Amino acid sequence: MMAIEKSRPMVASRTLEGDARPAEVLAWAMFDFANSGYTTVVITAVFNAYFVAVIAGNAAWATFAWTAALSVSYALILLTAPVLGAYADLRAAKKRLLLITTAGCVLGTALLALTGPGTLALAVVLLVASNFCFGSGENLIAAFLPELAKGEALGRVSGWGWSLGYLGGLLTLGLCLGYVTWAQGHGEQARQFVPVTMLITAASFAVASLPTFLVLRERALPAPVVPGENLARAAFARLAQTVRQAARYRDLARFLVCIVFYQAGIQTVIALAAIYAEQVLGFTTKDTITLILVVNVTAAAGAFAFGHIQDRLGHVRTIALTLCLWIATTLIAWSATGSGLFWLAANLAGLCLGSSQSAGRALVGFLSPADRLAEFFGLWGLAVKLSSILGPITYGAVTWATNGDHRFAMLVTGGFFVAGLLLLGGIDVARGRRAAEES
Repeated sequence: MMAIEKSRPMVASRTLEGDARPAEVLAWAMFDFANSGYTTVVITAVFNAYFVAVIAGNAAWATFAWTAALSVSYALILLTAPVLGAYADLRAAKKRLLLITTAGCVLGTALLALTGPGTLALAVVLLVASNFCFGSGENLIAAFLPELAKGEALGRVSGWGWSLGYLGGLLTLGLCLGYVTWAQGHGEQARQFVPVTMLITAASFAVASLPTFLVLRERALPAPVVPGENLARAAFARLAQTVRQAARYRDLARFLVCIVFYQAGIQTVIALAAIYAEQVLGFTTKDTITLILVVNVTAAAGAFAFGHIQDRLGHVRTIALTLCLWIATTLIAWSATGSGLFWLAANLAGLCLGSSQSAGRALVGFLSPADRLAEFFGLWGLAVKLSSILGPITYGAVTWATNGDHRFAMLVTGGFFVAGLLLLGGIDVARGRRAAEES
């Protein structure tokens, strides 16, 4: 018994950074658990198809309108993320800003319950606002990771967060499925039960995020305040310094470009999976929710398993493996004419989804200087959000230009993963880590 008790701090010392406690890691991971319900229900499984079919009335431009609204929100994140990151570093404000963005996303999601036929403008505004807050919060919570986990354990701990996150999405989506099943049994239509799922999602996010704000500590100390200093100017100056020093972090810079391409494919799948299923294969709302429920289980398993694989196989090889699987996924989805093959593609996407996102976040932390974590994760968020514009808007434009050819749009999506794989080949992780440690 004594030996067992002694082994626990030894395991923690090999995994956790400094005075970080296992309870804090769990509290950090609980934010992934909390916010995943938003992406799962609003962006991936329910509201996107509802937006196209009900709010936009299945117009020829409906899919493009959905992707355009998302692109606006991601453009706003792209413009603000580096500055928010620099400000968070200068004023040790990651946790405070995280609370603000969480409240904004919860409120925006709840207000989506007011949307329906004839409320296109309201739906677009609320979607932009809620997704902006969600994406900004993603960047901030990611910046805590290197404060909690040692370099060699970043992949493992990041995988814990992503796997728990998919379980959170599973729980929220399960609650929504239970309600939708009940509502359909009572003869209700999508315009009646989808708004209620928005309230369920908002409440789940609010409650599940409480451990993060109660337990997770802000370890950074604010920089000395200079009398008369303009914080916005200081943040931009710090960002400009990062850009000037970019040559010292060339492997990180190349990986950020790589992220833009392969995440363009991932973000397209996230934003348009339910639309593809309903428009091409005739899935109902209940069918889609059931599919995404199963995919969340696959994604949780993938994030957890690949987090451990990454620490053994290496960051670049792990990401390369997932990109090969993503290419296979898009080809299977493109060729599917029935639900069977699409179920295979969707679950393969789930396996790739958790692993590729977890591995990417960990590699950014591994290549980032310790004193600029929030700022460099802001650049990571910038790359992801740029991809979130590039991928979905390309898909939406292709469907509009081809009069609704979703299959061809899916094939185009696969090209983003090919480009990401080619860029990944030129990254030297050891060199990038040395540059980060010598800064």
